[in-house]
Amino acid sequence: MSKSNLVLINQSTVIDSAIRVLDIEARAIERLRSSIDEQFVAATNLLLGCKGRVVVIGMGKSGHIANKIAATLASTGTPAFFVHPGEASHGDLGMITDSDVVLALSNSGETDELIAILPVIKRLGIQMIALCGRSESTLARASDIFLDGGVDEEACPLGLAPTASTTAALVLGDALAVALLEARGFTAEDFARSHPAGQLGRRLLVRIRDVMHKDDRVPFVTGSHVKISEVIVEMTRKGLGMSAVVDDKQQVLGIFTDGDLRRALDEAVDIHDTAVGELMTRQFVSIESEELAWSAARLMEEHKVHCLLVIDDRELVGALNIHDLFRAGVV
Repeated sequence: MSKSNLVLINQSTVIDSAIRVLDIEARAIERLRSSIDEQFVAATNLLLGCKGRVVVIGMGKSGHIANKIAATLASTGTPAFFVHPGEASHGDLGMITDSDVVLALSNSGETDELIAILPVIKRLGIQMIALCGRSESTLARASDIFLDGGVDEEACPLGLAPTASTTAALVLGDALAVALLEARGFTAEDFARSHPAGQLGRRLLVRIRDVMHKDDRVPFVTGSHVKISEVIVEMTRKGLGMSAVVDDKQQVLGIFTDGDLRRALDEAVDIHDTAVGELMTRQFVSIESEELAWSAARLMEEHKVHCLLVIDDRELVGALNIHDLFRAGVV
């Protein structure tokens, strides 16, 4: 589009329009309070007791909302999937079993593609929840439970485009998902198992043992009598910027880090003649292998260190630094 064809919109007009939409949709959500009644409780109980999966159905804009509700249910502990009603008539009804529960969305309750498959759903004996805007509609009358998602007006000035009605349906779907989540005692760790690739999943699932250096990759020397020059060789070989100092039972006596080495050089310490026991840190921060990896990041930040020894029952079992946590996607 050329600059000559551009139409400049009055700023106050745009702002007024946007605020009007927000006000209308806020009122639509507020109206939903009356829908949280015994029917909502019945719907929650039905979904909670479902032996199969929740099949969420909707057409057009309601279909997009239905798809999102199915995804939210599935990620919060209620197995669910979306079925397009148009495709259902052409084979996808085979995806639905008599142990499932159908959650059907339609603002009018008269969507042709959805109404067409109601006889099959009823014939299979599948229980159905209708989330729509008209209690007297075909969909509402055919359902076992009716959730009123009706709105007084759409935010679209023409009253045509689904706007407030789809917002209301989405919010009711979220309310169902959260009610089910709480009823199941669904935890953050349960959520993480459904989202292993996300940062939240990694933070709640990845443990120190999964990211630490272990076996021959752990930097350590045996005995506090070992010369600092030998410790430097071990630190250089393992590349973690530190070395544990252990006894002959692998119990940790102390830690010697890059920082300790810098201080020794600043003080002109003879690294070939000085035992590590004279300069190692005996009071240090450590972590256990079963701790969550993000706990290591928190410890490092709190104590201003970039590496940790991993100690179980006083025995050295591993080591890690901040770069290991970055590679694991924990921080």
